[in-house]
Amino acid sequence: VQLQASGGGLVQPGGSLRLSCAASGSIFNGYVMGWYRQAPEKQREWVAGVTSAGTTNYADSVLGRFTISRDNAKNTVYLQMSSLKPEDTAVYYCNRVPARSQYWGQGTQVTVSS
Repeated sequence: VQLQASGGGLVQPGGSLRLSCAASGSIFNGYVMGWYRQAPEKQREWVAGVTSAGTTNYADSVLGRFTISRDNAKNTVYLQMSSLKPEDTAVYYCNRVPARSQYWGQGTQVTVSS
């Protein structure tokens, strides 16, 4: 069972994108969900997390620019990304926090470039 992220694309610096990730209830319900990213030639890193009650936290690199949220009725987690920078270019993934290896999907590519 994998989690499939969607919503990526090519955007200019300063632009916005909204990513989505739908999961089965067994993966989603009651667990902290998060977004991760992996830039070329770099290790995958945690970006943001949200508890089932809606408490959020963020990596310093995205604080104030990204917003994570979840819809428990739809078993879906979102990542609203604003003020995007070239260094945000990466493949973005969703998973639990901490991540479970069996849930990694293919991710969605976000490219920030003029």
